[in-house]
Amino acid sequence: MATITALTRPSDDRMIAGVCAGLARHYGWKPGRVRLAFLVSCLLPGPQFLLYLALWLVIPSE
Repeated sequence: MATITALTRPSDDRMIAGVCAGLARHYGWKPGRVRLAFLVSCLLPGPQFLLYLALWLVIPSE
């Protein structure tokens, strides 16, 4: 069983701001899958990029 960690943006596994890596660590998912899901979701209409920016501001860095 995976342990759930605090929701933070890691300093070692960042691609851009660490939002996807932080969400993946928090929920026990693979970071690559979260990044891929985010990229695919950007093809759909909606405020995904604004959500990413908001999470970047809200989620604390390690």
